[in-house]
Amino acid sequence: MVKRYFIYGTLGWLIEVLWTGLGSLIKGQLTLESRTYLWMFPIYGLAVFLEFIHDEIREYKWWVRGLVYMCLIFLIEYLAGYFLEALVGRCPWDYSGKHFSVNGYIRLDYAPVWFMAGLIFEQIHDRIMNEWVR
Repeated sequence: MVKRYFIYGTLGWLIEVLWTGLGSLIKGQLTLESRTYLWMFPIYGLAVFLEFIHDEIREYKWWVRGLVYMCLIFLIEYLAGYFLEALVGRCPWDYSGKHFSVNGYIRLDYAPVWFMAGLIFEQIHDRIMNEWVR
């Protein structure tokens, strides 16, 4: 479980750097500036606790699983933002002022991203369990 926690944390960091770099490119910044936060590693590592949910809902239709993951990711993101703000004084990913923001912690317009991320997570989880972790 610890090994998978580190795998998820590292993959999360990597994906976030690619995502923010793509955002820079879309804005016309050819420097492809990317960023993440040290706090994100343990947050992404929490995906290890979603594995049992994946195992439980594996037989559900793809769109039901996607909705479940989307809601869980929103919940984790919201709670992590809330607790980080309480702990360190601010949420590193402050969405305040953005459209569809909920208290600056989540953006509802990211729903399709989290829907797809959850379904991709299934594939990553299966691959980790079958090939990387023995």
